[in-house]
Amino acid sequence: MINSKLATVTGWVILALTLFSALLINFFNGYNLPFLALLLFLLILVLRYRNIFDKRMLVAGRILLGVLFLFSGFSKGVDPLGTAYRIEDYFIAYGVDWMMPSAVFFSFLLNTGELLLGGLLLFNVKPRITAWLVLLMMTAFTLITLNDALNNPVPDCGCFGDALIMSNWQTFYKNLVIMALVLLVFTNRNHLSGSFRNATEWALAAGLAALFITFQFLNFINLPMMDFRSWKIGNRLYVVNPLPVKYYLTYRNTETGETKEYLSPNYPYSDSAWMAKWEFVNQRTEDPNRLPGMDLAIITFVGEEVTGDYLQNPDYHFIVVAWDLKIADEKAFQQIHQLYQSAEENGYSFIVLTATLPDNIQQFLEAQNIPFDMPFFNADDITLKTIIRANPGLILVKDGQVIDKWHHNHLPSWDELTREYLQQK
Repeated sequence: MINSKLATVTGWVILALTLFSALLINFFNGYNLPFLALLLFLLILVLRYRNIFDKRMLVAGRILLGVLFLFSGFSKGVDPLGTAYRIEDYFIAYGVDWMMPSAVFFSFLLNTGELLLGGLLLFNVKPRITAWLVLLMMTAFTLITLNDALNNPVPDCGCFGDALIMSNWQTFYKNLVIMALVLLVFTNRNHLSGSFRNATEWALAAGLAALFITFQFLNFINLPMMDFRSWKIGNRLYVVNPLPVKYYLTYRNTETGETKEYLSPNYPYSDSAWMAKWEFVNQRTEDPNRLPGMDLAIITFVGEEVTGDYLQNPDYHFIVVAWDLKIADEKAFQQIHQLYQSAEENGYSFIVLTATLPDNIQQFLEAQNIPFDMPFFNADDITLKTIIRANPGLILVKDGQVIDKWHHNHLPSWDELTREYLQQK
């Protein structure tokens, strides 16, 4: 039996080790057996010494866990449509495509559940029930992310929305660290008592859930109040003074099997004796000018890429994003066509990016009695979903910088655009 003083020290050491392990996750993008062993050992420590954690440690663990759940729920809830896209990825990966229409519902449910549990933990509301719910949720998350790490069915679980991007292994490691805190709180749940009266606790839980659902709905029918993606207002879409692209070539010695990598053209390609013994294996490219998240390629329907012509246009120009016209807001396209006509009359570039095929574009426009005169270009649907959370959405760009963005529910008039932006030309 550990004496009181040693128990206190041991408890704080375990908590400190938990926080230190969380910091280490940043250094392990992939599978790492020693680090995985450390995290599993941490879980064993929490279970083995579950009786040594005093009230202060429980409060610390509860608050840390509450803040984590609040951050996770908020970062996804600020962009519920983005979370729905991630849920759709899981539906596809697990072969339940028929559930796709319910992705938005599950996004609201998941985000609300996480934030609500975070709030209940932080304010010590219904602690025993909350401990059970947190354990069940984290067990499910940990199993799902273990499968993600092992089999990579989706590239990114979106656990923190776009606010914090982690690899699948990092996400699994993160869940093991959180599970240590969950076990600390859960195994000592009988020592927890609520801070409010029963009726007050239920009212607080219901009120927090209602407020956050409303918050999510406002972000759903508008653009997210906080944008963490590369096409955020104010961001530049290309490097002004580009640096040289580096090409690395790997060669293998045909006699010894040794491989060497060379920065092109710094390899003995003119030495015939060397070339006779070394064979080309592969090539990799390092482009210092590639901005994170900038994967957009604007392609004509005959296969010509014209991305630079538009993103580097020094004048104001408009980009409409409609990744799928089959489910695009039809009324909004009437207003978009009016904006296009005004832009044409005033000499501004105006294009539409879509993943819809040309024949389907024509069918859509004919059904809306809209002339097929707007310039349409092809782009990847996943990239378009990332650029703006609206179908369609409008973006104003100038000299490679995002000036403003609008959801189709709140498209501006031409007079508003002129007054706010274009007259400043």
